[in-house]
Amino acid sequence: MARDLAIDLGTANTLVYARGQGIILNEPSVIALNRRTNEVLAMGREAWQMIGRTPAHVVAVRPLRKGAITDFEITQRMIRLLLQRAGVNRFSRPKVVVCVPSAITAVERRAVIEASRRAGAAETRLIEQPLAAAIGASLPINEPVGNMVVDIGGGTSETALISMGGVVALKAIRVGSFDIDAAIQAYVRHQFGIAIGERTAEGVKITIGSAAYTAGECSAEVRGRNLMNGLPETIVLSPFEVRAAISEQVMAIVDSVVSCLVEAPPELSQDVITHGIHLVGGGSLLRGMTERLSQAAEVPVSLVGAPLEAVVVGAGRCLESFDDVQAMFME
Repeated sequence: MARDLAIDLGTANTLVYARGQGIILNEPSVIALNRRTNEVLAMGREAWQMIGRTPAHVVAVRPLRKGAITDFEITQRMIRLLLQRAGVNRFSRPKVVVCVPSAITAVERRAVIEASRRAGAAETRLIEQPLAAAIGASLPINEPVGNMVVDIGGGTSETALISMGGVVALKAIRVGSFDIDAAIQAYVRHQFGIAIGERTAEGVKITIGSAAYTAGECSAEVRGRNLMNGLPETIVLSPFEVRAAISEQVMAIVDSVVSCLVEAPPELSQDVITHGIHLVGGGSLLRGMTERLSQAAEVPVSLVGAPLEAVVVGAGRCLESFDDVQAMFME
């Protein structure tokens, strides 16, 4: 028997949930290819470690950017590898639920379904990430109560107000954690004339990055390549500098949340004041993000338990009661 699967196809990480088992895979959405032979050399964590460290003929790529498929062929190969790792073969064709951004276009929707079908899925259904996150966070989405979820991912940030099993108000922007990393890279390049890699910028964000001032902050050493002489160099970055570098991206996320709240029906706005906003996604782990959002929206903001896994857990719960949640899947 094929094991039905739920896949959170994220820009940064891909998680796979097997029906009756729970999460069986959690890997970075990276695939390493040999350009000469077009052969897949590695996928996931192993491929992620190759970013910025490969010879010219080997390339480590992320097939999804800003929540969209940028390379259909590579995405298809990645999904096939994921399904193979999950035990899918020619004789077992599972039902697959794929979590996708709400802002996805009809063309992108078809691309995800087609990639999944070619990779071996018997049936593919799509579910919006904020809706899956709300289910994974055990929010009462089927009741006539407003539940606001903010999903800050690698390539997109989505704010959804959910009630009676559907999305009432939605604001989605193609700004996420990778844009914050890119802003740090650009700041270090322009301010110090030092080039740093994608992984180094991510390390800076995790170590000293913040959306608002937090107690006990300290500076960090950052190593990169001097653009003038090409030699390695070490600089010291302060949390204040990083905060200034990423302020535009953080502000865009905050503004999108406030904008969604403004569009909400008055009755549901009252519920948000009472129950607050629920944060999920890797970007929600940025220090000071809950405080910054709470201050701007003037409502309580809380991080859900296991924010990185909430989306795939929600999709997995839809798998467990597949026939009862048909109305929640995208057309």
